[in-house]
Amino acid sequence: MDSIHKLSAESFPPLLSEITDPPDRLFIKGEFPLAEKYLTVVGTRKPSSYGKDAVKTLIAGLRGLPVAIVSGLALGTDALAHEAALENNILTVAVPGSGLSDKVLYPAANRELAKRILQAGGCLLSEFEPNFKATDFSFPQRNRIMAGLSHATLVIEAQMKSGTLITSKFATEYNRDIFAVPGSIFSTLSEGPHMLIRLGATPITTGEELRLALGFKNEEKRTKKINVADLSKEELVVVTLLSSPLPRDELVDALDMSVASAQALLGAMEIKEIITEQGGEMRLI
Repeated sequence: MDSIHKLSAESFPPLLSEITDPPDRLFIKGEFPLAEKYLTVVGTRKPSSYGKDAVKTLIAGLRGLPVAIVSGLALGTDALAHEAALENNILTVAVPGSGLSDKVLYPAANRELAKRILQAGGCLLSEFEPNFKATDFSFPQRNRIMAGLSHATLVIEAQMKSGTLITSKFATEYNRDIFAVPGSIFSTLSEGPHMLIRLGATPITTGEELRLALGFKNEEKRTKKINVADLSKEELVVVTLLSSPLPRDELVDALDMSVASAQALLGAMEIKEIITEQGGEMRLI
């Protein structure tokens, strides 16, 4: 497997540097993936068939987006999250409760999975010395790293007393988003997610909901809105020009019409929800 490197505090992942109790040191194998959004996925080590399907379906819904999946390499939901990421060509970060040396990496059953994460361009992270063996205290400690690395934490299944809810507690303390998958009212594995939803977590039931919760536009709706056959010649010119976002003034200058006519055209397209203005730039919805 790849060699282990120690990161300086200046090289920590940006989101991790923002938490109130960042690690003093951090060891890495592989390269920390660059992504627009980082999502921690956690859940029970003994997921139900429903929980397994939820992990696979929801992560598959992120395929093609600039997202990285963070989890803890543990048996059960963690391993499923990493596997689903690999199957959908999504980079993934594993944060085990041990050091990163091959002989202590925990759990031993997932060492082959760790190799595949590295081969796919992901990484392993730990604040523990390379030869540190996992202990009872090391798992809650590493959970804060998982929460701190990500913009949001998604809880799949969890009983009321579980390490999974420790991760969500840290995420709340760090002012990060909490997502939870509703489950059966007859299952103890639904107690954790349902409690989080009562406390304000965003319920997630589809890949589309997860994409929107992470701040990504619904690509299917966008395709329907921008139907070339429905566009006028002038609107088609605007859509072509906005293949990359442009300041309004530059867009108006690029249109072969008066300023008043251009502004009227753009206003009408905004009403039709074809274009929008964000951060001082016009862009396609």
